[in-house]
Amino acid sequence: VEKTWLHIRLSKYNLICLLQYTEQEKDPKFWNAWAQRTLKNALTLQELNKNKAKNLILFLGDGMGIPTVTAARILKGQLNGQSGEETQLEMDKFPFVSLSKTYNTNAQVPDSAGTATAYLCGVKANEGTLGVSAAAVRSQCNTTQGNEVTSILKWAKDAGKSVGIVTTTRVNHATPSAAYAHCVDRDWYSDNEMPVEALQAGCKDIARQLFENIPNIDVIMGGGRKYMFPKNMSDVEYPNILKHSGTRKDGRNLVQEWVDRMKDKKNHYVWNKTQLLSLNPNNVDYLLGLFEPGDMMYDLERNTESDPSLTEMVDVAIKILKKNPSGFYLLVEGGRIDHGHHEGKAKQALHEAVEMDRAIGRAGLLTSDHETLTIVTADHSHVFSFGGYTPRGNTIFGLAPMLSDVDQKPFTSILYGNGPGYKVINGARENVSAVDYKGNNYQAQAAVPLNAETHGGEDVAVFAKGPLAHLLHGVHEQNYIPHVMAYAACIGEYREHCMSPSGSAGLRFLLLPPFSALQLYFSSKFSLQRSFH
Repeated sequence: VEKTWLHIRLSKYNLICLLQYTEQEKDPKFWNAWAQRTLKNALTLQELNKNKAKNLILFLGDGMGIPTVTAARILKGQLNGQSGEETQLEMDKFPFVSLSKTYNTNAQVPDSAGTATAYLCGVKANEGTLGVSAAAVRSQCNTTQGNEVTSILKWAKDAGKSVGIVTTTRVNHATPSAAYAHCVDRDWYSDNEMPVEALQAGCKDIARQLFENIPNIDVIMGGGRKYMFPKNMSDVEYPNILKHSGTRKDGRNLVQEWVDRMKDKKNHYVWNKTQLLSLNPNNVDYLLGLFEPGDMMYDLERNTESDPSLTEMVDVAIKILKKNPSGFYLLVEGGRIDHGHHEGKAKQALHEAVEMDRAIGRAGLLTSDHETLTIVTADHSHVFSFGGYTPRGNTIFGLAPMLSDVDQKPFTSILYGNGPGYKVINGARENVSAVDYKGNNYQAQAAVPLNAETHGGEDVAVFAKGPLAHLLHGVHEQNYIPHVMAYAACIGEYREHCMSPSGSAGLRFLLLPPFSALQLYFSSKFSLQRSFH
């Protein structure tokens, strides 16, 4: 009874708030004043921030297409008792927005590996490949050597900056892997997942490359514990559960090797929230945090006592990395947005997006736009949509206000183009009013039946603030992103233009070396021919 009355009271409160808000909106002065405030803020952007970027942060919402951003905005507002549509996400506050073209060299609708290579290494690549050019062919080990490309994380490390990776997926999943690995198959998490021929040919699994390719990554946090330990070695958190046990056939304990190698440095290995939050960042220079055997739990299902949130991990990471007077580069992935969509579980996906937005806000409090270039983007979209002429303030997980005029049944605002939510009962579409369509794991209806929903191929948004953020404008190829970041920070191939006495990054036009543009064109053309034959 108490819960019922609480629900009624909250519903009445939300209705009153909405009514008060809509009363204001009837007055043109309300909208004019809002637009004028926005215009005043926009005019301040005429003074462009041309400082050299000391720090670089890339927030990557895996699968966070524009419909997901909009729906997450509404959810954020509704979680705060508002109607939702008028809410601002943290990323909405960024002054510069552009679009990124996400296709892979061999795919119109991309995957997360080829896209990660683009926005981390600066070159487009084939789907399923990590840290290699389009001359490399997926799963063909012998196409790896000579086709490796390095990432902005390595450029930053080589420039003396501290570097970090924080993800809600496995630390050897597609997105983070492109920051350090050169691998022709994104699924080669450990040697257990590799074919014998690839091992015999000398290819290395991704987990091993995490520790060997760039040995001193300052902060690594996420899931993926089981790929670091010998096969069948019991997991510390889930003892004697085989699916969580170690996978490595080579018998190596990569975590212990890391601990031993870093023993003379201020290093810490942690596997739970208590250990993480008990650290004093001032006394930590190197941190390895592996909080789950596989991917981390969805935020809605997370054990808040034992598992850190993305925001908590970002908070600790920045406090460790910012001690370096030369600055830092941090890659943060809200990786399970993508997983929620693949499973048709929009509620999981959108709550993951809202949590990533909290992490963006926390990063903003810990850094200064004067010296920190922060970019928020996605690797690709999904076939996720919401519509149905829903009224203002309609719960984002609610029903459209009318029945279908074809089958006379209700439908949810959120739908998928394809996926596991396709259901036919007695030869007809399922009546969603008979199920808990607001449940955490409800699978929204889909037009085409698939075991896993697919990515979408449309452009994704790129939000930017800080030094030279204005270079992210208009519509660009996805591989343009790390070039802007490197240029702003004067790292990698973009060091020379920062020699001015003022310390400003400047905007001197950089020419490619002679013939390199033509070489790039012909080598790309040749690479594509090789890939498809």
